[in-house]
Amino acid sequence: MAYVTPTAEETAPTVLIVDNNPMSLMRLREIFKIREFNVEVCEDGDQAVDEYIRIDPELVVIALDLPSLDGHLAALEMREHGGESRIVFVASRRQAQLAEDASHSAGAVAWLEKPISSTVIEERWEQILGPIPDAPGLEDLDQLYPDDRIKPQADEGLMPLPPLPGMPALPLPGVSIHPLPDLETVLLAANTPKPKRRMFKVLIILTLAGIGALVYASQNGLLDQF
Repeated sequence: MAYVTPTAEETAPTVLIVDNNPMSLMRLREIFKIREFNVEVCEDGDQAVDEYIRIDPELVVIALDLPSLDGHLAALEMREHGGESRIVFVASRRQAQLAEDASHSAGAVAWLEKPISSTVIEERWEQILGPIPDAPGLEDLDQLYPDDRIKPQADEGLMPLPPLPGMPALPLPGVSIHPLPDLETVLLAANTPKPKRRMFKVLIILTLAGIGALVYASQNGLLDQF
């Protein structure tokens, strides 16, 4: 989101305020409206660089903790683009050391501790309008922020890689993989009759025959002859 609060003067300076904290944004907008600035606001570090190039503001007030691209790196990209904008970092007290380092690296004219008030701006206004320091961090910008902006995805577990042409697939450590039978073997096994339990059937037949013979002999008095 980016929007501009115009002043009555067309020649009024422009301030680009970059923060994703709604209360901080509202406070800073009111402060710079009173100072008769055209106010443009965005909440994303990456977008802030695009807006900086588009509007070429006289002043940039930027937080350190921003989505997509932190304020330090966004400010370095702004300085790399050129222009005469003054950069002011805003940060919480726990980020004081980070703000000091970022101010030196990006050549910021000042850093201000949140929450920002009109009194704080008034006290530091002369410094804010002072000379723009050099940005020594530009020399290390490629190492700090490579051209490839795609972040690595979280590892979702080991997955086997597809085999290279002419090479067998390698199993994962600790995982045993049994080769699957081919289709011909599966069809042959399905059409082959299972072996019959012939000995069992023979025993049953002999047992029944013996019982039948005993019954016949008993009925005809043949057993009395023994």
